[in-house]
Amino acid sequence: MRYNSFRPGRIWLDTEGKRIQAHGGSIMQVDGVFYWYGENKEKTDGKNGIWHWGVRCYASADLYNWEDKGIIIPPEPDDPDSSLHPSACMDRPHIIYNRRTKKYVCWLKIMKKNKEQTETVLTAEHILGPYTKVREDLRPLGMNAGDFDLAVADDGKAYYYFERVHSELICADLTEDYTNVTGYYSTHFPRVAPPYVREAPAHFVRNGKHYLLTSGTTGYFPNPSEAAAADTWHGPFNVLGNLHPDDETQTSYHSQISSVFQVPGKKDLYIACADRWLPREMHREYDVYKEMFESLFRDGGQSFDFSRMGEPVVEDTAIADYVWLPILFEGERPVIRWMDEWRLEDFE
Repeated sequence: MRYNSFRPGRIWLDTEGKRIQAHGGSIMQVDGVFYWYGENKEKTDGKNGIWHWGVRCYASADLYNWEDKGIIIPPEPDDPDSSLHPSACMDRPHIIYNRRTKKYVCWLKIMKKNKEQTETVLTAEHILGPYTKVREDLRPLGMNAGDFDLAVADDGKAYYYFERVHSELICADLTEDYTNVTGYYSTHFPRVAPPYVREAPAHFVRNGKHYLLTSGTTGYFPNPSEAAAADTWHGPFNVLGNLHPDDETQTSYHSQISSVFQVPGKKDLYIACADRWLPREMHREYDVYKEMFESLFRDGGQSFDFSRMGEPVVEDTAIADYVWLPILFEGERPVIRWMDEWRLEDFE
């Protein structure tokens, strides 16, 4: 099948007719080719203990049709202690290019059975690899580090936005080789606890303004996204409100944004790339699981009637879908509105 449009929330197949497996992903353009990479969930059925099967990458000339280029960072199933063991929660890979070292640098968020969240950092000569681990079990700034984004300034300096788990969002400067933090950082959006703590930051720049799109903290359950803007990399960030103001379900159209991609050659087109992690669970009401998370972090769940959640959730993320939508701007405020189908050609 060949596509000529985006159809948010519908099954998206690669050029071989297989489901695209690039979850929590990002897009990078290299030598005129678009590369979309993300978590390979092909073996994750929510029951077998397999969280991921490495990082997979796809290539495209038009952003609609994607050719599978294979697993660029393979899992390490024979090493239970490896951060790349399939049972380790590897999330949201991000790759940036270092012009000085001429290396692609990939950061992976890892959560092992002890629940501590760390980073694994790898480098490669080409976006398709092979990648070599240079750091493992990294605790940036000595912190428990959750969902994140990486961004590079025009002058080559790089920044790392991450959730200090269940607390606040951090912006940290990266070292010159992009494989560690320098120690300089700023703090943003302090919250008491989930579901209000902000995670899943997606950074982009428009007209000199820095934007951060973030999610609440409700696991794979979707929640209202929030937009914030600042004049500098380190803020201060001004919260602009719900990114999906028309969505009465308060679930960001049942999705979570992983990254924002500015389409080259377009005047003002930014795509919010999001995952619909639980397509079978769209009947669940946000207010119910919001109250569940409030109770879990207030009194260990004692004040919540878990029968209100209905049948158990199966995290079969192998069938997670993608919700790619254009970001519209009302003045300086970004908003996302639902479209059943849209095309790049609809924008200047």
